[in-house]
Order: sequence, then C-alpha cells, then structure tokens
Amino acid sequence: MRVSDEDRERTAQQLQLAFTEGRLTHLELEDRLEIALTAKTYGDLLGLITDLPVEQPVDDVVTLESKNGHLKRSGDWAVPRRLRVSSKYGSVELDLSEAVITHPVVDIELDLTYGSAKIVLPEGGVANLDAFQTDWGNTATSDVPSRQRPGAVYVVVSGRAKYGGLSVRYPRKRWFTH
Repeated sequence: MRVSDEDRERTAQQLQLAFTEGRLTHLELEDRLEIALTAKTYGDLLGLITDLPVEQPVDDVVTLESKNGHLKRSGDWAVPRRLRVSSKYGSVELDLSEAVITHPVVDIELDLTYGSAKIVLPEGGVANLDAFQTDWGNTATSDVPSRQRPGAVYVVVSGRAKYGGLSVRYPRKRWFTH
C-alpha cells in the first residue's frame, strides 16, 4: 500500500528520536532518512524502524464493545496500534486485508463470552496467538505463520473466549471468469 507525506514525516520523526536517544549513529540516521523521505510503500517505511522500540501512545487504543450483536470491521479502515474487543453474545470479524496499518505490531485483546472471532490478515502478515486462551468450545486456529518477519504486519492476539474460539487466516482467493 502506498504511503502519504504524513507517513514519511512520522517515520522521519521516529528516526530522529532514535538518533537523539543514541539508538542510531549519524550515518545510519542519514541513510534511513534518505530512504524514508523517498519511500513509496508501507513496507519501505517499516523496514527502517523494525529494529527500534515502538512507542505506545495512550490515545492509540480503540475499544469495540457489543452485548448482543456481531462486531465487524472490514474494507478501508484505520487499524489502531492496540485494539480491545469485547463481545458477550456475538461474534467478531476483523478483516485487516484491505485496512490501513501504519504500525509494525498490532495488539488485539479479545474478551469473548458466547461468541467466536475471525481475523483476516493481509497477505504475508503473521499472527502470534500464544497469549489467547479458550475455556470451552473451539480452540484457536491459525493458517498463518506466527514468527515475526521484517516488513510484515505482526499481530499479537491475547485474551480469551469462554464458549467460543478464534481463527486467523489470509483472505480467500477469488476466482474471476470472463
């Protein structure tokens, strides 16, 4: 996905902060800034900052709650750095395949009572489900790798499902005929 001038500037600020903290040398800063200011995709930008600590702004936590309905996010939506999802009697579907993800790591905390969750990652994304537990019902299943990779979106899922489960996968392939 292509980046905006604001995305390039935000990455440049992260690099400059890392330099002032002593995490980058002057030469590393210059090299990375040159790439950041000419980057075309999020992959180009993420590769510049994956070895740096990620700051976690307090205002970048989004909470989604439902007592009786189906929670769904799909299409072109902005994925926060941290997402808390609570559903008592409904299912949860988070489709990140077409979403705007500006963070190298996305934390998703699930609190499900009588429902299940499905998370669809963009192609190449990875998900760690080690901190998610199910009490009764289905287990947590994943069709995607779990080990963090440079330049790939890394989703860390935590929380629990009391009477449900969790599945993580890539988008289904669409076959077009003429």
